[in-house]
Amino acid sequence: MTERTILIVKPDGVRRGLVGEIIRRVERKGLKITRLRMVYPTEKCIESLYDVHKGKPFYEDLVRFMSSGPIVAMIVEGDEAVNVVRGLVGPTDGRKAPPGTIRGDYALSMRENVTHAADSTERAEYEIELVFSDSCGFS
Repeated sequence: MTERTILIVKPDGVRRGLVGEIIRRVERKGLKITRLRMVYPTEKCIESLYDVHKGKPFYEDLVRFMSSGPIVAMIVEGDEAVNVVRGLVGPTDGRKAPPGTIRGDYALSMRENVTHAADSTERAEYEIELVFSDSCGFS
């Protein structure tokens, strides 16, 4: 079933020049990028993006990190796009992610793990609306 999802290159991935490599991996997998945006997100946008983690010990650091520089967000479409993108990205802890996944190959830590990907179609739609809105930051 064709789905759409969101994939975000976090500030560490942008800073390290990994945007092109991540796009290449998505396209080589046969997925289609239908929208791409570089944005300097506001803290409010990031707080909303990670609202499911509010109150957790890492939440404040994550918000600060994610609003520390530009991010590159893309809408990705394809058959079971949510699961396929999450497979490309790998587990959250890059130190435990298998080689061949984006995080396994490039993540430096749990927080600086290069990418964010939605975990469901419902969450993807919420995050797409949020990150691609004018209120998320400035391009």
